[in-house]
Amino acid sequence: MRETTEAIVGAVTGPVASPRGLLLGRYDDRQRLQYTGRSTTLARAAGSTIAGHLTPAGSEHPWTGWSFSAFPVELACWS
Repeated sequence: MRETTEAIVGAVTGPVASPRGLLLGRYDDRQRLQYTGRSTTLARAAGSTIAGHLTPAGSEHPWTGWSFSAFPVELACWS
């Protein structure tokens, strides 16, 4: 059996213009965006395609100031 769910792209590894990975989140019961997981490394073509749907996040992003790993992370919003 397979289950699927929706998630929000909350951040990327690498630059928003050419992401190498996606950090995903879901809203909890109190409407706070919680980190839920990450994608595998994206092929360059996939990163370029996804980049067209992303925008850099503003200072109001709920993950501003968070640290996820040793990888460079940019906060993003799905547009």
